[in-house]
Amino acid sequence: MARATIAFAGLLAILVAGTAATFGAMGELAAWGPRAWYFLYLFAVLALVAALARWPKVAVPLLVLVALDFTWGVGSWAMAPSGSPSLLPPAKLEPQRFRWHPLLQAVPIPGLAVTSVTGLAIRHTSEGTRGRDPAPADLASHRVVATFGGSATYDIGNGEGDTWPDRLAEAVKGDRLLVINHGVPGYTTAEHLVQTAYYADKFGKSPRCAVYFVGWNDLRNAHIPDLDPGYADFHLPSQVDSLTARRIGGSTVTISPLLTVLGRLVGNETDTVRYAKDPYALPPASGPDPALAAIFERNIRSISAINRGRGTATIWVGQVVNPERLKGDGLYGWLPRVRDRDVWPLLQQFNTALERAARELGDTYVAIPLDAFGNADFVDQGHFSAAGARRFAEILAPRVRDACR
Repeated sequence: MARATIAFAGLLAILVAGTAATFGAMGELAAWGPRAWYFLYLFAVLALVAALARWPKVAVPLLVLVALDFTWGVGSWAMAPSGSPSLLPPAKLEPQRFRWHPLLQAVPIPGLAVTSVTGLAIRHTSEGTRGRDPAPADLASHRVVATFGGSATYDIGNGEGDTWPDRLAEAVKGDRLLVINHGVPGYTTAEHLVQTAYYADKFGKSPRCAVYFVGWNDLRNAHIPDLDPGYADFHLPSQVDSLTARRIGGSTVTISPLLTVLGRLVGNETDTVRYAKDPYALPPASGPDPALAAIFERNIRSISAINRGRGTATIWVGQVVNPERLKGDGLYGWLPRVRDRDVWPLLQQFNTALERAARELGDTYVAIPLDAFGNADFVDQGHFSAAGARRFAEILAPRVRDACR
């Protein structure tokens, strides 16, 4: 029994070593990161199995654990492109950028300065907005332009100085305008409504005008049956996991896939933040979603009313994405029930509704021409590259100057 246990452990060690070497050759294994710790964990338990081979009641369960964690981790990673969640730890550890919030579910950690796994420099101000703290002299002498949106406004594809709010700030600074970036990945008009109502003032100043680049994230809720009007049945709790603000379970990945699954099961049963619906379990759907469109427009009108009551000019910006990356019947993952080919048609409907509402409300609407951007202006399906962010800011700047006088 002891020899068989050692032999099987040796065979498994060869498989683990070969897999680790393959990941290294693919550039998927950092020298010192969570995935490297995963392989070290497997080797350590296998060494323990060999040392305890004389005691099969201890060695065999450990051997089964390694076999399970190895096949489950690498197998789930291989299946990830088809939409299955990967239980394999990432090659590099992404620094924590967001923390839990009782109203918004997840918000930027104030005063943060980190480098992302892709090498981008990321900063948060002391007030929890993206960028650097404004100079006291600029705060005293400039009017504030607040930008709201999701990851395309937080601008996850760009480092400090290259985001479109950064470029917009450069373009309008001569007009004594100071841009503050309230964008947070994943935020919909539901979160922007809360932001506008309670958190629009930063650094002791109210915005003279507010720019909203919206639509894409609201599509996460497309075709969800009996959709909660505040997106509370799926999207809002999902933000805790999307921005890794949950303490245990959720999207947390440990060095052991088995421990990861057990943690998620415990979290699902004990954590206060739970999903009421799982749209990923439903097939994709096509066509417009009148219920979602009505919620989207209601949020727009509510945000506008709050700003109008405070004397804040509202600027709505039609969403633009990368059509080259949104073709065919596939689903890229963020939108559970919307095929890639249906994203832009739905966004066009949202943009039309946004323009109509802005006109009725007396707000400013900025139509962004899709043909002004090419594939090189994006890093993926819709997040700007540095060139795209600059181009977007150049289009936006004249309208911001006019509206924010």
